[in-house]
Amino acid sequence: MNEAQQDTIQLEQSWKALLLEEFSQPYMQDLKKFLYAEKSLGKAIYPTGKQIFNALNSTPLDQVRVVILGQDPYHNPGQAHGLCFSVQPGVAIPPSLKNIYQELQTDLGLLIPTHGYLQSWADQGVLLLNSVLTVEAYKAASHQGRGWETFTDQIIKHLNQQREHLVFLLWGSYAERKGAMIDRSKHCILTAPHPSPLSAYRGFLGCRHFSQANAYLSKHQQPPIDWSLPQSVHHV
Repeated sequence: MNEAQQDTIQLEQSWKALLLEEFSQPYMQDLKKFLYAEKSLGKAIYPTGKQIFNALNSTPLDQVRVVILGQDPYHNPGQAHGLCFSVQPGVAIPPSLKNIYQELQTDLGLLIPTHGYLQSWADQGVLLLNSVLTVEAYKAASHQGRGWETFTDQIIKHLNQQREHLVFLLWGSYAERKGAMIDRSKHCILTAPHPSPLSAYRGFLGCRHFSQANAYLSKHQQPPIDWSLPQSVHHV
């Protein structure tokens, strides 16, 4: 990959240093061709191009303290902006996020926000990473198996190797499988059913992961996450 090609990859520098070689791998070249072909057919793809790597750009490698693993971006217009479980300001709070908020209230006594915009978590060191970073409008899981999973496995591998005392929140069997490579002697792994209304009642609600995450961080001389969110946010 030449310097001109490198410059076109809009990625925060610490992540770019680790992941740059992935962009020249055959699987990423195939993924790029697939995305271009889909766009050329007039298909809407979420999130927008400049937001695809929002999780990495919001949370540099050395600032990550907690990792939440999601599966796919939201597939309705205006929702996805590159952070798992988060939606843009002004968009209705999705059902899974409502359950996350309910657990936050139960666990930490926090007020439930009127929005679903989680950028303030990302800014504090919560890597809100989806396994698959794009989706076709109205078609859930439409970009699974196209290469993103390999790319995000590399992210998890680097986190596991280069950092220590991270908290991984793995909600649902998909996230648990994705996190199988994490060294449990080096990091804290908390698992629960997915917060979706289909499964949240099976153990996500009542899991108290937010207080447990902060307890672990404090034990290892790291500042806790302020899980409270602004009561209102402006459009971005």
